[in-house]
Amino acid sequence: MHMLSTQIEILLIIVCGYILGKRGVMSPKARAEITNIVIYVVLPCNIFASFGKDTTAAMMKSGAVILAVGFGMQVLYGIFNLFLWRNRLFSKEQVSVAKYATYCNNSGFMGLPVIESFYGEVGMFYGAINLIPIRIVMWTAGLSQFTATSWRSKVRVLATHPCIWAVILGIGYIFAPFELPAFANNAIHTTGACTTFLSMLVVGSILSECEVKTAFDVRTLYYSLFRLIIIPLVIFGLLCLIGVDPTARGVAVLSAAMPAATTTAMLADKYGADAKFAARLIFVSTAFSLATLPLVSLIL
Repeated sequence: MHMLSTQIEILLIIVCGYILGKRGVMSPKARAEITNIVIYVVLPCNIFASFGKDTTAAMMKSGAVILAVGFGMQVLYGIFNLFLWRNRLFSKEQVSVAKYATYCNNSGFMGLPVIESFYGEVGMFYGAINLIPIRIVMWTAGLSQFTATSWRSKVRVLATHPCIWAVILGIGYIFAPFELPAFANNAIHTTGACTTFLSMLVVGSILSECEVKTAFDVRTLYYSLFRLIIIPLVIFGLLCLIGVDPTARGVAVLSAAMPAATTTAMLADKYGADAKFAARLIFVSTAFSLATLPLVSLIL
């Protein structure tokens, strides 16, 4: 029930953004400004907050297996990206969007509550550890899908990106011999908590510029089939073969079964890719996950 509630919450915020876009309250200029605020302020705070101080060195050691699995999943996503989208269905801009959405799904906001409902505090810990590879890849290989400059320029952009530094500082903070003052910690968490709401509003606003009836096309259905069903089943099979602990395996599979990340549309809009296609991917994959997540849960 909690899983269904979380998914409906996401869809409701998207609808809100859609209405604001249709009414002209959230214009393209306003959307661009909100996107910059999210990427340069809100998301870094959210990323840093995910590396909580209570994640001790001992806990990190006990989570080594799920951490390795998380990095392995990202390698697998990279392999899928080599051939899944190289066909006539997708334009060059849509390929960039599909590749990013394969690397990065909504395993943060949606994934952690679902995982906690299945596996409790242990699952929540594994889920937080599993987010580390996703955060790193999101702002390295993922972000590079939207840049069309030289590798030197890409490295420079990635090395100075606030979200990259949020990951670096977050990992460093885990082992730091001090704690942030309560007011600073609260400010970071409060700012980071706005990520989902602002991201979904932007997605809804982008979606308002295209016909909803065109969202369910062969491209979005093709992506949803792989992202929500085939990829999680492949990961489930591989983890069974290598004998990964059932709880760690379940956390990994549930994480892999989440729909496209909300940042997909925001980054596509910011860097000139097909933002409308990205919004449709998020909308359709989130809608279908209402049915596929219970199916994956039954398999587990």
